[in-house]
Amino acid sequence: MLIWRYHQMGHEVRPCSAAIGLGSHDLGVATASADLYGSGLFPVIVFSGGNSATTAARFPRGEAVHYREHALDLGVPDEAILLETKAGNTGQNITLSREVLREAGVEVKSLLLISKPYMERRSYATCRKLWPEVEVVCASEPLEFDDYIKSIGDEKLVVDMLVGDLQRVIEYPALGFAVEQDVPGDVHDAYERLLRAGFDSRLISS
Repeated sequence: MLIWRYHQMGHEVRPCSAAIGLGSHDLGVATASADLYGSGLFPVIVFSGGNSATTAARFPRGEAVHYREHALDLGVPDEAILLETKAGNTGQNITLSREVLREAGVEVKSLLLISKPYMERRSYATCRKLWPEVEVVCASEPLEFDDYIKSIGDEKLVVDMLVGDLQRVIEYPALGFAVEQDVPGDVHDAYERLLRAGFDSRLISS
């Protein structure tokens, strides 16, 4: 899918000072984090996220706590994990995780942001706005669109999420939440078609 590909930054992963696992409904973020830690790409990761209306039932103890538990099960040592358990949006994921890393004495010059595949671009744009002095590299679980839908089990939800994230990429810069990202015409046209088709449950009020 065109929008699926657009959301992914295509960064070449490389060693970074630290990582942030961005909280969401998708435990695949923690799986990808464990894989990337095992490859030696960062010494410490902050799992960031509290609870939201879309994740409370799935992760009743909070996104970051469940991510940590999953990463521990996959072999990430406890001493490599920091927790940020209050964030309720991507901006807070970044700013509160930055504070957690500062308090832990971690000097951050480069940052690996690990997110859902369709959240890479928005997390990049948000971090560049809120933490502009660090080099940002984006990564996610390496899944194709159809495989991701199978992993989540709800095609309508996934497409709604793709559309909602693209709306935020388009509108957040004017609100001061993110840096501007170029949206090609064909991507914008696909976005409008999906809106007309009713994939709108994850939109924010303009």
